[in-house]
Amino acid sequence: MLLRPFWFALLFYSGLISAFTANVMAPLQVTDRVEFQRQLTIARQIGVDGVSVDIWWGLVERTADQQFDWRYYDAVFSDIRAAGLKIVPIMAFHQCGGNVGDDCDIPLPPWIWQHFRQQGVAAADLQYQSEFGNRSTETVALWADQWVLPQYIEFMQAFASQYAAMAADISEINISMGPAGELRYPSYNGHDGGRTAYPSRGGFQAYSDLAISDFRAAMRQKYQSVAALNQSWQTHFSAFSQLSPPTDGDSFIASGAAFNSAYGRDYIDWYHMALLSHGKRMLTAALVAFSNELAGIELGFKIPGIHWKIAATDHSQRSAELAAGLITSALPFSADNGFGYAGIVGLAAAFGNEPRGIVLHFTALEMDDLPDSRSQSLAKTLVGWLGAEATRQQVVVKGENALAGGVTHQQGWDNIDAVFRRGNYQGMTVLRLAQVTDGGIGQRRYQQLIRQMRR
Repeated sequence: MLLRPFWFALLFYSGLISAFTANVMAPLQVTDRVEFQRQLTIARQIGVDGVSVDIWWGLVERTADQQFDWRYYDAVFSDIRAAGLKIVPIMAFHQCGGNVGDDCDIPLPPWIWQHFRQQGVAAADLQYQSEFGNRSTETVALWADQWVLPQYIEFMQAFASQYAAMAADISEINISMGPAGELRYPSYNGHDGGRTAYPSRGGFQAYSDLAISDFRAAMRQKYQSVAALNQSWQTHFSAFSQLSPPTDGDSFIASGAAFNSAYGRDYIDWYHMALLSHGKRMLTAALVAFSNELAGIELGFKIPGIHWKIAATDHSQRSAELAAGLITSALPFSADNGFGYAGIVGLAAAFGNEPRGIVLHFTALEMDDLPDSRSQSLAKTLVGWLGAEATRQQVVVKGENALAGGVTHQQGWDNIDAVFRRGNYQGMTVLRLAQVTDGGIGQRRYQQLIRQMRR
């Protein structure tokens, strides 16, 4: 039997967390239903509870606004229910394709890019623009929320109406908040042509007209006058309209300005808070959309384990997380601020009075610390930081493996087991179904973990 700390038992009996949940991710798109049904049967046999399924906005509402086609999901949900498993739908407001492990190509609904032209909103206004001038079409940028949020709500309401009769079979609804369904900026994605790819510092994504305008407005609100801003920044601006995000991201990081200058801290904190505000708007929209049908079902969202550059010994330390928007500039990083994650964990905590419950999901549970490698990774340490901060803020946190290959070897499972022995995480979702239904290491170790956590 796995030993659990005394405080774990206290949390369990006080109602903060529920029994351990064991889920698996369905394929990005099911193309072989016979094989899918076979895998579901095995998953049920080893003790899996539910299957997370991406509900692709670009698949269901592809042809036109308010034209929904649910036939694919009718079939997939039928298979999951027939296997005696729960459904965990992901409201996938991001494209399928372009991320690690993606084997499908489902872009966002093509009509969305021109949908707000009559309101003076061009396609470029809806897209993230990086410090290198490249635009991303993987998700709609958060600075366009005021226009696109009603579209998200309509989609979620249509889903709720379509599947209201299946409420008892749905255990949690996840809300996509960015690329790969994660609450982050597309800081290491393909639109920058590999320049920001793992394990680099990433790239800042706040260079669209709307983003720059928001940055200027935030600084005007903070300082009230250009004179006050200049005094803080040690600059000589004559108008707020002259302000911009860093013009040279490389030197901004390499010089240490991100942490050690007033301008850098203001920029990083604004960038981070813009992301958190987006997350709050997305959760609020979901609560509105699911206030009738599917009311009472837990909501969840995911943040990524961006573990590289954490062990860097120069000013690039933590830079990949900065570019993704996950942490603030607050120094020193310590347990008191969740080593930078207090804010993003606090997003879930802010909805702590919501009766249906908000679940935070975090990736990279299978990974090792590799501080001396090219990645300068502290993945295992990061998983511990996040779990401890969630416990401190009384947030339910559940884990995932970051890469499918991570659950095909013993070391990955040893790391996962160690996470659950510490007791901060209350559930596991394995990427993907195939990795734990093939009769191999993944299947055996997941079954063992499930049995141990339920003793």
